[in-house]
Amino acid sequence: MPNAVEMLHIRKYFESSATLACDDVSFTVAKGEVHALVGENGAGKTTLMSILYGLVAPDQGEIRLHEQTVAIHHPNDAIRLGIGMVHQHFKLVPSFTIAQNIMLGIEPNQLGFINGKDEAEAVRALSESFGLPVDPNATVAEISVGIQQRVEILKALQRNAQVLILDEPTAVLTPQEVHELYTVIRNLAQNGRTVILITHKLLEVKEVADRVSTMRRGRMIGTHQVADVSIRDMANMMVGREVILQVEKKPAQPGETILRIENALVAGAGGVPAVFGVSLEVKAGEILGIAGVSGNGQTELIEAVAGLRPLDGGVISLLGSDISHQTVRERRTRGLAHIPEDRLVMGLNLTTNLDENVVVTHYHEAPFSQRGVLQFEPVRKLAQQIVDAFQVKSARVGEGIRTLSGGNLQKVVLGRELEGRPRFIIANQPTRGLDVGSIEFVHKTLIEQRDAGAAILLVSVELDEIFSLADRIAVMFEGRIMGILSRAEATEESVGLLMAGSTLGV
Repeated sequence: MPNAVEMLHIRKYFESSATLACDDVSFTVAKGEVHALVGENGAGKTTLMSILYGLVAPDQGEIRLHEQTVAIHHPNDAIRLGIGMVHQHFKLVPSFTIAQNIMLGIEPNQLGFINGKDEAEAVRALSESFGLPVDPNATVAEISVGIQQRVEILKALQRNAQVLILDEPTAVLTPQEVHELYTVIRNLAQNGRTVILITHKLLEVKEVADRVSTMRRGRMIGTHQVADVSIRDMANMMVGREVILQVEKKPAQPGETILRIENALVAGAGGVPAVFGVSLEVKAGEILGIAGVSGNGQTELIEAVAGLRPLDGGVISLLGSDISHQTVRERRTRGLAHIPEDRLVMGLNLTTNLDENVVVTHYHEAPFSQRGVLQFEPVRKLAQQIVDAFQVKSARVGEGIRTLSGGNLQKVVLGRELEGRPRFIIANQPTRGLDVGSIEFVHKTLIEQRDAGAAILLVSVELDEIFSLADRIAVMFEGRIMGILSRAEATEESVGLLMAGSTLGV
């Protein structure tokens, strides 16, 4: 097949962070193939694709589309040339309908008046032609994340994208939505479209890609047929060393009960009940994993435990004390730490610097504060300790964190939350969107905390992660605990049945 994309000797240096993101990178994609681009966070993958889409200007290099040299200075140039990009964080207007989002800027109109009916019909025809069914009149704020991603893909296809870049496309999808997306990607390739998949998930590379290119520290390491390399091979190429894909851990030694939840009732958005009579406990020295498809009450339960959402019924106890109606600060003082599922929205403030982010949860305590005045030297010392202990690459005391990769941002959150050896740790989707090297680090850190006596409540939609880390597994479905299994008795089949709302036969 002829080449759809050729990027030759691309170089990009960011002066603001003194980072050479792309160092003489060459990258070629054939027409009609699914080509995975993998690498650790900060390896240069997204920068390379941002150059192709016109979001970032290269310092040097050549871009060829369908064997013709092109100049791409702006996303409008890329769209005109048939390149579409679906970003990890979607670019949709929540208050607009699906049709309005897809047709934004190219609306059918008569004398300047938009014809909503024609707009909806155009989107319906488009969605049917690509096997991506959507309701054109549904508002984006009311649809699932999986459907939002479908809207982003349709938006690119409506602009006749022949090359489609998908940036971490499964990071926020349920397992069912992931498999639906695989089908869509393969159909697009079979119909002559070219798909470039930026991903950390090596299993999905094996599932859907034809070839894979690996980047490391701004350089292209190599390109291989997916059939010729194993997941371990790809992981080792990404990180540059042997990666432990399965975390090593000793059997748990559970101690006293640290967290006890009894008959918890929690409301979700709009006051609609989301958690119905959940009871469970977590002991010192163990990890209790909560498995389930996203949206089955896990977030509401975790927020109620952390103090971010009111408890409408039941009791939550920490170390024998009722904390059901205590503030977040009071719960933290008692030994609770919280690694939130969204590090960008809830975990960190990207507009401030490293120092402020590491001290934000205990700035009012000594030695960081004296008589209400912040003490900068202890804060700087803490920031440096976290950078060193958690190997936060590119982070500097007193400087901003906006340019750090996802894995390094998560290390900042881990360092802050685990400082002081908390007795109880909530780990909510702790590796979402991370590369294999960062996942290995997070898993190892959580096991170390468990072995040091912490009680850990782990929530993850990744079954592999639950099976790898948890000592016991609780499965949630529609706001209820369907069953709690020991790791020894849990299988993919048994957990899958509970996740789907079934019960296990006695």
